[in-house]
Amino acid sequence: MKLEVTRALFLVGALGVASLAVAAWHEPSPSVVSVNGLGYCPLPPNARLKVNVQPDQNLLLFMFGLSQGLRGQE
Repeated sequence: MKLEVTRALFLVGALGVASLAVAAWHEPSPSVVSVNGLGYCPLPPNARLKVNVQPDQNLLLFMFGLSQGLRGQE
C-alpha cells in the first residue's frame, strides 16, 4: 500500500475511535429522581400498610444455592 493510503486509513480509524470515546464519555449516568421535581406523588392504599416480615428459615439455604449458581461449570 502507498504511504498516503495507509495514513488516510489510520486517520479514519483514529477519528472513529475518538468519536466513540466522546459518545461514551457523554453518556448519561444513572441517577436518583428527586421527589421535589415530581411534585405530589401519592402512595397506593396497599403501600401504606405496615406488615412485620419475619425472616424465612430457608434463607441460609437460599443464599447457599445462589453462591453455588455463581460458580463456573467445572
